[in-house]
Amino acid sequence: MAIITKITTQQKNQERYNVFMDYGKGEEFAFSVDSDVLIKFQLKKGMELDEFSLVEIQYQDDIRKAYNSAVQFLARRIRSEKEIKDHLSKKEFEEPAIHEVIHKLKGQKYINDSEFAAAFVRTMANTTDKGPDIIKIELKEKGIAEGIIHAALTEFPKEQQIDKAVKLGEKFFKKPSKDSLKIQKQKLEQQLLRKGYSFEVIQIVLQETVTDDRDEELDAIRYQGEKVHRKYAQYTGFEYEQKMKQALYRKGFSIELIEKYLSEQEKS
Repeated sequence: MAIITKITTQQKNQERYNVFMDYGKGEEFAFSVDSDVLIKFQLKKGMELDEFSLVEIQYQDDIRKAYNSAVQFLARRIRSEKEIKDHLSKKEFEEPAIHEVIHKLKGQKYINDSEFAAAFVRTMANTTDKGPDIIKIELKEKGIAEGIIHAALTEFPKEQQIDKAVKLGEKFFKKPSKDSLKIQKQKLEQQLLRKGYSFEVIQIVLQETVTDDRDEELDAIRYQGEKVHRKYAQYTGFEYEQKMKQALYRKGFSIELIEKYLSEQEKS
């Protein structure tokens, strides 16, 4: 048996106490505890503690420290259950203590993955240009179950997805480009896919944002044509013409426009 000889308040944290004990060789520092643990075990000077009691006190104090860490983590913003578990693991709390903390936080309604997922989707939909597929991936990474994700994504309706994606399309086409319209459409499609929009939404965006500007397309083929011409300038006649046609076709220009460009080139 060991006897508590003194309990003092820590200077840097008034919610924690240092406990000193005599194990038979005089007073020495034994451990520190949270105020809640001190009260729970009714620790006081002169109290005798056996080895089992010391282990249980330390375990309960670990739970309390983990709980305080989790609450501070939650104070910044709402978190998923997995985020809190990962946070506590990084702080090197043991699994049993983490389990107890998660159970307590759920009981206090501090953890609710359904509410977290819905809030996360609303935030992403309103403050970023990410589409639902990317948001879904991020929720999976945060440990959210498939069914909860599916329900949460209703917070990002298709009308809003289309509106955001159309704005991205309009912004894309405002940038000067020397590519063919076909290549520009492919680049926009790839950009929207990377941002997490569905093929269905992308097709609507292309319909609403793509305009067939003949002058711009002619400027583009002239620009690309000059580059291709420098590559095949050593060829002549039919061979030159075929290589030019093949190269410009691969760059997304129509046969009709290619013929027009080559005809224009011959006259110059």
